[in-house]
Order: sequence, then structure tokens, then C-alpha cells
Amino acid sequence: MMDLDWLQQELAGFIRQQLDKHAQIRDLRAADGHAGLTFLFDVEQDSDRQGYVLRLPPPGVKRRGNTDVYRQASLLRALHAEGLPVPAVPWAQADEDWFGLPFLIMERLPGNNLLVWDPDPTFDRSVDAMRPLYREAAATLARLHAFDCQRHLPDWDASRSLATEIAFWEPIYQKAPEAAWAQAAARVQHLLADSVPATVPVGLVHGDYQPGNILFDQGRVSGVIDWELAHIGAQPLDLGWMLMIADPAMWHPDFGAVCPPPAEDIREAYETARGEPVPDAPWFEALAAYRFASIACLNVRLHRKGQRVDPLWEQMALCVPGMFERAREILETGA
Repeated sequence: MMDLDWLQQELAGFIRQQLDKHAQIRDLRAADGHAGLTFLFDVEQDSDRQGYVLRLPPPGVKRRGNTDVYRQASLLRALHAEGLPVPAVPWAQADEDWFGLPFLIMERLPGNNLLVWDPDPTFDRSVDAMRPLYREAAATLARLHAFDCQRHLPDWDASRSLATEIAFWEPIYQKAPEAAWAQAAARVQHLLADSVPATVPVGLVHGDYQPGNILFDQGRVSGVIDWELAHIGAQPLDLGWMLMIADPAMWHPDFGAVCPPPAEDIREAYETARGEPVPDAPWFEALAAYRFASIACLNVRLHRKGQRVDPLWEQMALCVPGMFERAREILETGA
């Protein structure tokens, strides 16, 4: 863990260089950061106060893919310039002159994210209340998918095929702590590989698009955050991920999304906003389950071996068998 006193001094020096020698850093604290280090802080200048988020890669880890936080800067700036709900990025550097690491500093947006397993008390835990939030999120996803990466960021990322996506997870699920999990994953992998959709829209993919990575303010999407898994690929990956999160059959009775709306609501909101149907949505939900459960295979193993302790993964472990089974059912029956 990074020393907060040292980081406070580094941030103060950086902000004063960028803004004003009298600017003050207030309320620096650590936050959940997934594939890196995330810190929240305020900058106080005269009578103004602005909130920011500092993202740093994990020290000692190769900066590639989800650990390359600087890579997000050009994407977020391009999306923000198009009026899409993402944080502004006033500062980002690939070098290590400050903080001893590359970094990204974003303006903090209003609202709360909807952690589906345990929503903040500000959210009404009922289907009637959750339905418009999920629909709003799905419609926002369609707006993000309309962003023309080829025009705005032609060299940002190379497109990944679905065959590559499916094969990528095999060495991940092979690390499962229970042999039955890996066997179930292999069955789903073969079913996916044998039924890859012939034609899908390719473009920007968020990579973890679900209410926990969306900020809601007074019932509207105020920001989409956590872009470390963003890439160019088959865009229904994001819709499938949302459908998987909201599908009660994917989860254990003791752990799952709180009062999600029916899948038809999410899909209809997305298709209406996009202006075209997604006939392969169930296939992409199965792919999402395969991806999520494969991630769980690795993380449960790391947790149980004491290498990356996080009790949440024991709750996720309850869901892994059912998730692979649900994916198999979708692929074999289409529903």
C-alpha cells in the first residue's frame, strides 16, 4: 500500500505546479481500484473545491492491458469531447516523474455507483426502482457504442476476434481450485467455439459494463467509470455482461443482484437506443458467464492460497458451478 503522507506531499507539489502555489490537497483517501491503485482527493483553491480521482498502476507489474492506466487517458478525453458521460481527464502522464509511476487524474463526477450485490442505502431496493436505472444504463451503453473509435482514435487498439476472446480464458479457468469447475468451463468453451455468430458489430467495448461501474445522480446516469478493460471488439460483449449480471439463474440464492429487472427490459432499452436488434444477445450472455466464471476460477484459487485474500471470492465461489451450467443451458437451448 502506498504511504498516504508521501503521496499527499507528491500530490501537493504536482497540483501547485499545475494550478496555483496556494492550492491545497484535502481529504486524500484510498478507494477500491481493481487493477491498480485508486485515490480520492479534493483540491481547494480560494473558495472553490473540486474533487478528483488519481489512478496509478500496481507497482512492479508490467503496464499492459488493464494495468496500463495511462492508456485510458486518450480514450476518456475523446469520449468526453463527444459529450459522453465519462470523467474529464485534466492530467495524465506516461513517465514516472511524479509518484514514481504513470498516472491518470480525473475529475470526480456526482452520484453513486449501483453495487448490484449490496446497493448503497440511497437506492430503493425494488424492481420498480431498479428497472429505470438498468434501462438508463442500457441506453447509455448504446450511446457509447455509437462512438466512432476508428475516426477519433484510429491507432488506440487492434480489434479482437471472438475466437481469440474465447480461447483467452482457457489458461485462466485451468487454474480453478476445483477440477469440476475447469471441466464445466471446457464444455462451455467448446459450445461457444462451435456457435460463434457470423456477423457482429465491432467497435468500442467497455469490458465490465454493469451498474457497479455506472454513477447515478437523481435517477440518471452521471458517469461511466472503470475503463481499464476497454478495448476494440464485438460490442454485444457489453450487453451480454449486463444480461448476465441481471440473470438470477446465474447466481446462487444467497448471492446475486438485488431486484434486477427482466432481461427483456435491458435488451429492449439497448436495442431501441441503438436502433437495431441484437439477435445473438443470449449467446453473448453465455460468453459473459464463461468469462466471469473463469475469472472467479483464478481469483478463488488466489484467495484460498492466501496470495490475494478477498472474502468476496468465497461468495462468488458459490456461483461458479451454476454460472457454467446456465451458460451451457443458453447455448444448448437458446434461452
